Amino acid sequence: MNKPWVEGNSVELLINGEGYYPRVFEAMAQAREEILLETFIIFDDKVGQQLQRVLIEAARRGVRVELAVDGYGTADLPDAFIAAMTEAGVRFHAFDPQPRVAGMRTNLFRRLHRKIVVIDGELAFIGGINYSADHLGDYGPMAKQDYAVEVRGPVVAQLHASSRQLMAPVLEPPSQVRPLTQPAGQISAVLVERDNTRHRSDIEACYLQAVRAARQRIVVANAYFFPGYRLLRELRNAARRGVQVTLILQGQPDMRWVRALSRLLYNYLLRDGVRIHEYCQRPLHGKVALVDDEWSTVGSSNLDPLSLSFNLEANLLIRDRAFNQHLYQHLTSLASDHCKAVTLERMIRGYWWRAPLIFIGFHLTRYFPRIAGWFPAHRQRLKSVQPEVQAQGDLHEGNT
Repeated sequence: MNKPWVEGNSVELLINGEGYYPRVFEAMAQAREEILLETFIIFDDKVGQQLQRVLIEAARRGVRVELAVDGYGTADLPDAFIAAMTEAGVRFHAFDPQPRVAGMRTNLFRRLHRKIVVIDGELAFIGGINYSADHLGDYGPMAKQDYAVEVRGPVVAQLHASSRQLMAPVLEPPSQVRPLTQPAGQISAVLVERDNTRHRSDIEACYLQAVRAARQRIVVANAYFFPGYRLLRELRNAARRGVQVTLILQGQPDMRWVRALSRLLYNYLLRDGVRIHEYCQRPLHGKVALVDDEWSTVGSSNLDPLSLSFNLEANLLIRDRAFNQHLYQHLTSLASDHCKAVTLERMIRGYWWRAPLIFIGFHLTRYFPRIAGWFPAHRQRLKSVQPEVQAQGDLHEGNT
């Protein structure tokens, strides 16, 4: 990580779509000059349609709107949905769009998984929440539990520069907005990224540094937990030296194989005192953590091979006692009221038949970063999309 910690920020935790969407849509509605937006998923549902409306309104009043989506996560967005935005002046860009083969999406790896919004260079949002109705409680039992933060202050310049750099190939003319640098609070923060060029392991390195320095407590709430061997070892070592290590993981998964992989690692952690809670009220989609009473992180990065070795990710690191305590109280309540504690005795049952799988899973964490290098690292590229809505509904890519 080569970005400096920046003081003088305000950072507010936003929980689930109910906390996030009203704030981000209001901010977009008040934008004067520019909206830079990156996301993994937009669905054509009530949330996606509200996003569409607010971006169209912004573009029509002269705001520059640059929208970057992932070519895999947003592959099913209808042409008419995109065309309504581009005709109003929204510039729509897809990251690594690829044709389907036998109806299957082929761009499985190295996705744009970041969720960042920067407005007028003075207000930003970052976290793990996509633009889809499954982040709202009224979606039903499969509504996701997730987090983002609203950020003001000098660190917004780092988010603005990062989004501008990602979109540089399609930003014509380049962004002329100059981020504000005036203090907006007392919080220190820094943006940390993972990409496939100069920042391949920055997010993992920040986790490792924080866990190694822990003296009191570590709480990790992460949707897809299958980290590398080094992080597993440091979590175990922290518990051995008396740090209270708590993991909040999926108990009602949106993908069952994810929980199955995570459980292959439970024995290794539980036998050295790591506490594991499975969140059972709804699918956990969060990517947050805290260490001791000051360090916290909120962002898009899971602790799994896709996020740590392939995807483009972005997390905000935060140093502030009040924010840390607020997050700690929320996660403690989540663990006590809506989670099921996992015990070593429970995991030992049936160990004889799971032992080979545990062995394989454990060694995958050890060698996966090396395995990831076997996969081709395609260029990190955005393609501007200008659909022509025809009777067949074909989507044609252009250079506008």
